[in-house]
Amino acid sequence: MLISPAYAAAAPAQPAGFDLMSFLPMVVIFVLFYFLMIRPQQKRMKEQKAMLDAITKGDEVISNGGVLGRVTKAGEQYLTIEIADGVEIVLQRAAVAAKLEKGTIKAQR
Repeated sequence: MLISPAYAAAAPAQPAGFDLMSFLPMVVIFVLFYFLMIRPQQKRMKEQKAMLDAITKGDEVISNGGVLGRVTKAGEQYLTIEIADGVEIVLQRAAVAAKLEKGTIKAQR
């Protein structure tokens, strides 16, 4: 009637399009994630695969379960490991945690 309603002023409309500044933090986070987590993990996996492929007869290894032994037979997927005189076990290549230096087992006994 006597008092007219007051309406808020509308904000200026944003242009429709790609805003790079709003997308930039996601790109930075992805780059940091790649260099801090993905790349080092890929490097470790590559080194582990190279170590497993290089195992041959006569090498000394330790399994993921902590069993020390000397490789007596090396197949494509399985290794036969002598853990004591006359005691051999069959182990998957993927179950090998590390390749040891020659003479490590004699030093442990």
